[in-house]
Amino acid sequence: MVRVQVPATTANMGPGFDCLGMALQLYNTVEMSFAPAGLLIEIQGEGVSEIPRDEKNMVYLAAQRVFRLSGQKSCGLKIKLANSIPVSRGLGSSTAAIIGGMIAANILSGNKLSQKEIINNACAMEGHPDNIAAAVLGGIVVAVSADGEVKCQRILPPKNLRAVVSIPDFTLPTKTSREALPQQVPLSDAAFNLGRLALLIASLYTGDINQFGTAMEDRLHQPYRTSLVPGMKKVFAAAKLAGAKGITLSGAGPSIVAYSDHNMDLIARVMRDTFRQNGISARSMVLDISPVGARALEIK
Repeated sequence: MVRVQVPATTANMGPGFDCLGMALQLYNTVEMSFAPAGLLIEIQGEGVSEIPRDEKNMVYLAAQRVFRLSGQKSCGLKIKLANSIPVSRGLGSSTAAIIGGMIAANILSGNKLSQKEIINNACAMEGHPDNIAAAVLGGIVVAVSADGEVKCQRILPPKNLRAVVSIPDFTLPTKTSREALPQQVPLSDAAFNLGRLALLIASLYTGDINQFGTAMEDRLHQPYRTSLVPGMKKVFAAAKLAGAKGITLSGAGPSIVAYSDHNMDLIARVMRDTFRQNGISARSMVLDISPVGARALEIK
């Protein structure tokens, strides 16, 4: 038996579309063990009524991919999932399932795959590397796919940086959110994002979070997703007035993340209340950045 913990992740951080991700101290746990035959999946916490308990389960599919690659003989499997990451809210729930399933299966089959191979295979399942790399490595990670593999660089988060995550009470599938994006964008918008992303990376390295307000601006994906998240613009404005240094849509949404080093409870309350004023029930959480990525908690 092996038990693996995987952090939630928030991707893009504004201008870093599909290449920038950050791990948060909110975790899913995957417990996996061999069984004589069949498949048994137990689920606690988030996604109890939504996550399949058969061969369509993402944790199971990820584990089977690793077993095939490592030459593990087919056998039964018992999986227990304890989920704290909300499903289909832009906080990396599918990434956590893939990474948790792969790492657990890799340990059970003798650790035949390297961390790099885990990241590459997980990216092949997920389709983009930002959440994947952050979930495995922790902290803040720049990740790109090049030459058939994921190339990534980890950044230590600035001291005292924390995140307020406001989670609306509705789901937004990644497929739906991506379909809202155009296939081409103006050169001026691409240049706008390049400049903001460069400023954001520099700010993260220097620890100057006062630059976040400008550095987290985006023209490539957030404007096109505004209609999918009722009240999004008003939540952004309210969070800034409450003291947020920067604010972004989390991944494909609908969750919204504000970044600051003070007034965290006020920012959380204002974001939640602004959603509710726009007819959307929401909850807010103040989270620290997770300095570590996925890891085994127990091996028997």
